[in-house]
Amino acid sequence: MTKHLDPTKKHDAILLFDCLDGNPNGDPDMGNQPRIDVETRQGLVTDACIKRKIRNYVELVGRDEPDAERYKLFVEEGSVLNEKIQRGYIELGSYTKNMKEGTPEQQEAVTKWMQANFYDIRIFGAVLSTGLKAGQVWGPIQINFGRSFDEIFPQSVTITRCAATEERQGKDNKTMGRKEVIPYGLYKSYVFYNPHLKGESVTQRDLELFWEALVKAWEFDRSSARGFMACRGLYVFTHEGKYGSAPTHQLFAKLEVQKTVPTPRKFSDYQVVLDSANLASGVTLTQLV
Repeated sequence: MTKHLDPTKKHDAILLFDCLDGNPNGDPDMGNQPRIDVETRQGLVTDACIKRKIRNYVELVGRDEPDAERYKLFVEEGSVLNEKIQRGYIELGSYTKNMKEGTPEQQEAVTKWMQANFYDIRIFGAVLSTGLKAGQVWGPIQINFGRSFDEIFPQSVTITRCAATEERQGKDNKTMGRKEVIPYGLYKSYVFYNPHLKGESVTQRDLELFWEALVKAWEFDRSSARGFMACRGLYVFTHEGKYGSAPTHQLFAKLEVQKTVPTPRKFSDYQVVLDSANLASGVTLTQLV
């Protein structure tokens, strides 16, 4: 088994991705402008945004898995979460009409069933007490906000549509709209895998699919609003055991990204320097991009 696919080991990873002429993550509180740190002007991408891309990729790929039932999603667009929790009780034969909550034993059984049948619960965890109670799952994987290396420069671009919406508006009426974009931004996010929280259901394939999604999800998440986004680097530090072989911050310091021009406008305007020759004992580095 390749070490970075071992669910019994501790893994820490650095993800690099960029955005060209698009909006990597709009802020609804700011008119959908790209998220930004108001003090440093660095761009931000939330963990929820990155997880959404992963979920979408798993939903796409999971259909072709031999055990496709294991790769359904708990959090998906248009779904009702409480209905999925109720389904767990029904599948295990413990659901009764007008049921408010199950016994502790029933709740534990439903929790295990949902971990086995929903990929995102196994990986990210979930609160399963919003309807029929089924406890709470702490997933083994946590993802930090993405943060750009340099300032970003949001631009509000006016667009027009030459067709009217209704006849009364007149054929010559042009509908105005706006797009919020940045010319370019290179972002870094941290990923952590804690084997102590993997439960009984996380498999080698689950972990393999997660790393694969971080690399490939961008290819299936295209839209004009997001511009051109791509994974530019994924570096996985695998510890020898489940307790870790070195402090995570020391491992992350092995990667440095330096700009080579005053105002970067493409990935080649940066130089990525990775000190892979001086890793701590018991740590293996796998570079997936």
